[in-house]
Amino acid sequence: MITLQAASSPAWLRAVMENFDAFLLDHAAAERKASAVALSLITHYPDCKQLVAAMMDLAREELEHFYQVYLRVEERGLHLGPDTKDPYVRALRAEIRNGRDDYFLDRLLVGGIVEARGCERFGMIAEALTDPALQSFYREIAASEAKHDALFVELANEYFPRGSVDQRLEALLAAEAKILRGLAIRPALH
Repeated sequence: MITLQAASSPAWLRAVMENFDAFLLDHAAAERKASAVALSLITHYPDCKQLVAAMMDLAREELEHFYQVYLRVEERGLHLGPDTKDPYVRALRAEIRNGRDDYFLDRLLVGGIVEARGCERFGMIAEALTDPALQSFYREIAASEAKHDALFVELANEYFPRGSVDQRLEALLAAEAKILRGLAIRPALH
């Protein structure tokens, strides 16, 4: 499991709780994008059998999460909006290096870091919610995200030496902490 270097702020949680509908719409988009990222990894690395199998499972699970969030969006009478770029993910992806191996390693580790941040934040939301059904849902989502961040690190260790993985993960985590501190507070997952 990835240990993040910075915690999400209470101000972020307040923003989410004050505009949960906006958060829910962003959460739906994030789950859909997570499924697409898994499929993209399959497309880029079809020769990596262990990766392909893991990403197929992940894509299906993230798509199921999207469906579950979508049902809650519908229950509230909300409508999905157009796709927007996530400033957090965009900044973290800017840390990905060029070169086949560097790019591959960084994509895996960035995927794991995004999942780790989601795990932390979904857990915070679960604790703050008062609706038992929503609270249970977000606890389940947080537990799922915890498995996902570990999966990305396991895959990185499958294809790269552990020392290289650990060193690069620490560098990316430092960059992620800096990115997090620089983001505007908004009712969004990232």
